[in-house]
Amino acid sequence: MSPAPSLRHERRLLREGRTALACSDEVGRGALSGPVTIGMVVVTEQTRTAPQGVRDSKLLTPAAREALVPKIRRWAPVHGVGHATPTEIDEYGIIAAMRLAGHRALAQLAVRPDAVLLDGNHDYLSIPEQAALFGPPGLADEVPPVTTMIKADMRCAAVAAASILAKTARDAIMVQLATEHPEYGWELNKGYSAPEHIAALAQHGPTLHHRRSWSLPGCGPAPDVAVAMTEAVV
Repeated sequence: MSPAPSLRHERRLLREGRTALACSDEVGRGALSGPVTIGMVVVTEQTRTAPQGVRDSKLLTPAAREALVPKIRRWAPVHGVGHATPTEIDEYGIIAAMRLAGHRALAQLAVRPDAVLLDGNHDYLSIPEQAALFGPPGLADEVPPVTTMIKADMRCAAVAAASILAKTARDAIMVQLATEHPEYGWELNKGYSAPEHIAALAQHGPTLHHRRSWSLPGCGPAPDVAVAMTEAVV
């Protein structure tokens, strides 16, 4: 087990003149179906040590994650979770969809942060000039300055807490969708490329909840690619 994350990095950023720091993580980026989801937790210099057991959501059992959710919400009362749908992923691409989900999470925050800490090495939250012209509607007019950190979900307690909120919210969506499409096993695999999910795709094809622009296992080329190939042959 890796060392428990702390607020050391968050407090360093806060000491640099920031008063409210939004810490964020995503889940569902690599799934074959379901939304991509962004969680955010806001901390300040007054925020106390995170609840015991807070870690990157991937290191926790489902029961442990669910037990931590109310503790995280009490510990960091300013938080948000945003989603972007498979349709939005297909229309705008995964990075723009992550941006859209992140902006939806930002919009839920009762306090406007003056900085954002993102897990990873890519700032998908800020709006590039081209994306402002051709990206999805509904984006915020302005995004606080963004800092990225590789493995922030392992090192930063607030980012780990955000990952737990995002993971539990997205899992709940996939469990609900599994009641409509039980053949794909989403209640267990949560839309990722598990063997039973791939086998069901080969047998039944994709649903509206799949990312149909992707090259889904067992489904051949994505629909737009297949159409283009047919037109080329004709």
